[in-house]
Parts: sequence; C-alpha cells; structure tokens
Amino acid sequence: HIEVNLLSSAMSGLVNQTAAYTAAGVVPFRMGNAHPSLFPYEALPTKDRDLIIAAGNDKQFRALCGVLGLEHVADDPRFAINADRTKNREELRPFLLEKLAEWASDDLFIELNKVGVPCGPINSIGDGVELAEKLGLRPRVTVGEGAREVDLVRNPITFSSGELEYHLPPPTLGEHSDEIRQWLKGLDS
Repeated sequence: HIEVNLLSSAMSGLVNQTAAYTAAGVVPFRMGNAHPSLFPYEALPTKDRDLIIAAGNDKQFRALCGVLGLEHVADDPRFAINADRTKNREELRPFLLEKLAEWASDDLFIELNKVGVPCGPINSIGDGVELAEKLGLRPRVTVGEGAREVDLVRNPITFSSGELEYHLPPPTLGEHSDEIRQWLKGLDS
C-alpha cells in the first residue's frame, strides 16, 4: 500500500523553503518563479517568449554572460559570486533583460545548453507533447478500437519489467451505470 497526498508532495517539492520554515521558522515571501537564494534562476523574457534560466552557480553565470556578451558584468564585483548576485538582483536584471531581448528563446536554449547553463522555454501543452515525442518519451497511448479509439496521456512511470497495459477506453455516458449501482448497493450490506 502506498499513499501520496498532493499537499505533502507540494511541500516536498518546495524543500528549501519548507525546511527554512520547519527548521528556523522563516516564512518565505512571494517571489513568483524566482528562486530565493540563486539569481538568475527564474523565467525571463526573450525576444519571443519566456525562457527559464537556472544559473545555479558562478561557473554557469559566467557561461551565461559569455553567451550574452556580458563578460564585463560577470567580472563586476556586485555580481561575481552568487550571494552578491542574489543580493543585487535588481541591479543585475536590466543587463540581462537587455541582452535576452535580442535572442529567440529556441536559439538561446541551444547556445546555453552548449555551455552547460540549465534552461528551457516555457512551452504550451502542445509544445510539451511534441517535445516529449521528439525526445522519444512517448507521451501518448492509444486505447479502444474503431469509433472508440482515442489517444490519451501515457502513464509517465516506466518499469524495467515491461510496459503498462491499457485495456479500456474512457466509458461512454452511462456505460457502467448498472455495475456502479450494483456496487453501491453492496456497500449498504
């Protein structure tokens, strides 16, 4: 038996902020998509759409600045190390925004990945499905037959022992009403 609840999962996903609260009583303030102790580490606008940039250390920040032609910014003592970048994020932000506006997100994604800067565009659902297919992740599964054949979202969990099987398509309206009524009657006994 495994039980996973959504609230605990969300708290676990926010491990840094949750641990700051549970260990020290620090209540984080709202920051949108920004990271409280790393900068740049958030969604930032490019010429055509937002790109999440996660320059999580000084080496990645220098690489980001190299791609953007901001070597002088990487050398600026206000921004040279992460603690100072985070403290001075509002002074650093305009330098980044000016250069990011010159790039299409897909082009910048390619260049930043070449130099080891974690990043990714914010995709629509359609873009995400297409990307997953391009990466060979098989996000779709076809269930049913004939007029009831439909593509659904494939379970993201894979097992070394084999593939999950999908036996039934979504039910039609009222298809299982009798079975459900019988099951409900059995609960009263």
